[in-house]
Parts: sequence; structure tokens; C-alpha cells
Amino acid sequence: MKVNKVSYLVSTISGLIILPIALFAQTPSDQAANQAACFVAKLNDVILYPTIALLSAVAFLVFLWGCGQYFMNATNDQARQDGVKHITYGIIGLVVMLSAFTILAIAANTFGLSGDLDSATRACN
Repeated sequence: MKVNKVSYLVSTISGLIILPIALFAQTPSDQAANQAACFVAKLNDVILYPTIALLSAVAFLVFLWGCGQYFMNATNDQARQDGVKHITYGIIGLVVMLSAFTILAIAANTFGLSGDLDSATRACN
């Protein structure tokens, strides 16, 4: 009788210890998905978003340079036309960078990566 109680107690305790490990074990496809999410999160954080920010800053500086040329050379028509070109190119650059950021955000939301990328970034670090 005592052996039955002891074996029952040991099997219950070992079951309680092993059950969570078995339930939360990751399959190879889950591990691959986590690694892919880590890669995409690092790609966005290290390459894409800083590049978009840098190019946006360059476009804004071109816009400001054009504004400066336009107002500083009020009497010279050729210099004013150069200023208008720079203003136009700066605005086009800002629109392109805003569009690139928006397309990345839409793609991440479409494929359900937006919330996963936050948790993947925490899990990858």
C-alpha cells in the first residue's frame, strides 16, 4: 500500500514538472518563424528605418537649401529657378521617404508582423 502511494506521489509530481515543458515546447516551424521574425526585426531596426531617416533628413536639407536660394537671390531669376528646383526635389524626396515608411508599415501589418516584431525584438536581444 505504501509503495502505491509513493509511486502515485512521484508520478504526480513528475507529471506536474514535465507537463509545462511538453506544452510549451517549440516545434521546428515555430523556431524557424521566431528566427525569421528576429531577422526581420533586426533588418528593420538596423538598416531600413535608419536609412529612411537619413534619406528623409537629406531631402529636408535639400528643401531648406532651395528655400535659402529662393529667398537670398530675390533679384536673380536663374538662382531663383535653381531654388525652386531644389525645393521641388526636396518635397519629392520627402514624399518618397514617407511612402517607403508607410509601405513598410502596411506590409508589416498585413502579414501580422507589427506586434510580433516588438516581441521578437525583446526575444532576440
